[in-house]
Amino acid sequence: MSKSSMSHETDGAAGRAVGDAHRADTVIADPPTDSRSFDQRDSGVGQPPSSWRTVDIVVTAVIGVTFGVVFWAWNLLWSATGPAFVAFPPAQAFMYGVWLLPAVLAPMIVRKPGAALFAETVAALVSVLFGSPFGVAIILYGLAQGAAGEFGFALFRYRKFTWSSALLAGLFAGAMAALLDLVLYYPTWAGTWQLTYVGLVGLSAMVIAGVGAVLLSRAVAATGALSQFASGRTRS
Repeated sequence: MSKSSMSHETDGAAGRAVGDAHRADTVIADPPTDSRSFDQRDSGVGQPPSSWRTVDIVVTAVIGVTFGVVFWAWNLLWSATGPAFVAFPPAQAFMYGVWLLPAVLAPMIVRKPGAALFAETVAALVSVLFGSPFGVAIILYGLAQGAAGEFGFALFRYRKFTWSSALLAGLFAGAMAALLDLVLYYPTWAGTWQLTYVGLVGLSAMVIAGVGAVLLSRAVAATGALSQFASGRTRS
């Protein structure tokens, strides 16, 4: 073999080696297919929600039914503790937030528009079926509170499921519930009593429904039960 042929073969092998190295660098340098930052993927901020899946419907319904039973028990507790607040009835509003939990918890878990309305309404219906001392008016409350809770997430176009959206959802749901109460049950209260009641309902809603929903969703996610949901793979 001539020196010229050997030189050409050596140059060709070197060229192929450089080409292979370049392709390897290109593969390594390829960016992740998910255009979101790592901070976004590991937080409650993300892409707009997709359409409802069967698992979304089932889990939201389960949340509603479960809290329907809780509502029924909480109705009895509210009625039983009423006499303790006879001197200043508005103070009992500190207990209110439990009735608003589904309106925040369901959206925090399934992250779909309508989850707050769905879960809160189902919970109200179940509590009526079990026997609510407040009658069928509770169904109206479920619809109104659920719709109000949606605003906390709609403000962020259902892209943000964090502390701020949960607290706002709880606050809006509480404000709607307090308004209904003042119109239907406490229209004759003095203005100071009404203002105190609204404030305590709002505070209870933010603490119990808002903070409570975030902590509950995190606790459930930690068990691995939410692996099919974005909430099971991200922080709130």
